[in-house]
Amino acid sequence: MAEKLILPTEVKVCATCSFWSGERQVDLEALVVVVDETCQGECLVTETSKNSLHHMSCEQACLWEDVAPDQGVSEPQAETKTAP
Repeated sequence: MAEKLILPTEVKVCATCSFWSGERQVDLEALVVVVDETCQGECLVTETSKNSLHHMSCEQACLWEDVAPDQGVSEPQAETKTAP
């Protein structure tokens, strides 16, 4: 069984990027992402499979964007994204 990790949304890894399609739970109130350490998802920018902990500095084509919305944007407080 994979370990669950709690990551602050400002950590620049795939799991915290809005362009990553892997399974994760986002808590917008606490500004954290909960993800399995071995979870894979597709980067919608590079169209390649990436591990949840893949750091954005490893990619020149990376367009990392915070999964948390900008201040003042009204969104649900928690969401679950699942891989297609």
